[in-house]
Amino acid sequence: MKLIPLADRVVLKQVEAEEMTKSGIVLPGSAQEKPQTAEVIAVGPGGLDKEGNKVKMEVKTGQKVIYSKYAGTEVKLDGEEYIIVKQSDILAVVE
Repeated sequence: MKLIPLADRVVLKQVEAEEMTKSGIVLPGSAQEKPQTAEVIAVGPGGLDKEGNKVKMEVKTGQKVIYSKYAGTEVKLDGEEYIIVKQSDILAVVE
């Protein structure tokens, strides 16, 4: 199966959280914060603004992004976990 986002939606896959601090302390899973960095898996065609003009999608498949902490809908498909967010919930592209 394949997730195909509609309108201005973007499918993300979270990047694994660091399991060790910079000072070398290993963090148990329960102490790790939910990562806000993800890889773009699929991008919708773009939605419409209030005036009916098509909104250009600013992100592309394969980019790493930072998204709002509590944004999106979590989806599990074929054993993999994804997050579907609106483009406006993406805060930055990581280069």
